[in-house]
Amino acid sequence: MLSCTFVYGRRDEDVMGAAFRRDLFVATRQVFPELQDKERLTRSKIQEKLLRKLGRDAFPFFLELPDNLPNSVTLQPGPSDVGKKCAVEFQVKAFRADDRRDEPDGRSSVSLTVRKVQFGPRDVEPSPFAETTFDFLMSDKPLRVKLSLPKETFGHGEPLRAEVRIANWSNRRVKDISLSVEQVTNVVLYSNDKYVKSVAKEETSDGVAAGSSLAKSYTLYPRLEHNKERRGLALDGHLKHQDTNLASSSMVKREVAKELQGILVSYKLLLKMTATGPLGSSEVRVELPFRLMHPKPEAAKDTNECDDITFEDFKRSFLRGVIGEDDEEEQGES
Repeated sequence: MLSCTFVYGRRDEDVMGAAFRRDLFVATRQVFPELQDKERLTRSKIQEKLLRKLGRDAFPFFLELPDNLPNSVTLQPGPSDVGKKCAVEFQVKAFRADDRRDEPDGRSSVSLTVRKVQFGPRDVEPSPFAETTFDFLMSDKPLRVKLSLPKETFGHGEPLRAEVRIANWSNRRVKDISLSVEQVTNVVLYSNDKYVKSVAKEETSDGVAAGSSLAKSYTLYPRLEHNKERRGLALDGHLKHQDTNLASSSMVKREVAKELQGILVSYKLLLKMTATGPLGSSEVRVELPFRLMHPKPEAAKDTNECDDITFEDFKRSFLRGVIGEDDEEEQGES
């Protein structure tokens, strides 16, 4: 059984009757007895190796994810949020039942936490930019601002180098130029809640006098290591004993965007400055969206059939007490 679950509460509250979780997707596939001739099944290379190792008592299977499911994402808890969780989780569970419609029994099932991830596409488009013109009262000429990036998709941990060009033909003075990387998180379940948090910021005292111009580069570092205490920050879902990073950008197909639920993440670069004049001051803003994602890994090289595959067996009789669902999850991830 493959399930995608939105979790938004404490696990112990589930036991008390308050279910703070919602299944976004559940699919069950019968593995044994097989519904198809074993010799006609299409298998991957790793499945072929596993079958040679495990023998005739091993039964290969595959599960498919629809396009309208979110990635594995979790919201970073605050110091006081002990035991609380808000995340999209995926789990594969194997269980024995008399009927396919039966619910899994904790004593006859084992679970494995998995992740759904997306990799960044190759950048083939021209360098993204945002350009705008601002007109001011009692100024014959405008202020023109251009913000650009060298590419649309950046890897986690990669510096973000932005180019700022300002042509100030107005009678205003521009000051307090600042840039920030904004993480936009949409939590879509019963309602559409939106959270915007800055994950990198560069504040300067740069300015542009009336009738002059500026062309300058700024570098920002949107990394989790600089935001570890930020409550509610979206992170990539991770398995136990593994480090994680800021959540990757969600790439959603247009035809399924309206029906998708869960946690969706996007990023934008925000440029702000203040234009001052005889009638007061006003804020000037320019936004440029971009993607923050892991690059697609290179295709694995074909290895020979003698590659070793390590297995770790366990017996329930070795464990003391009653095995609960949490214990099973830990075993599945080991």
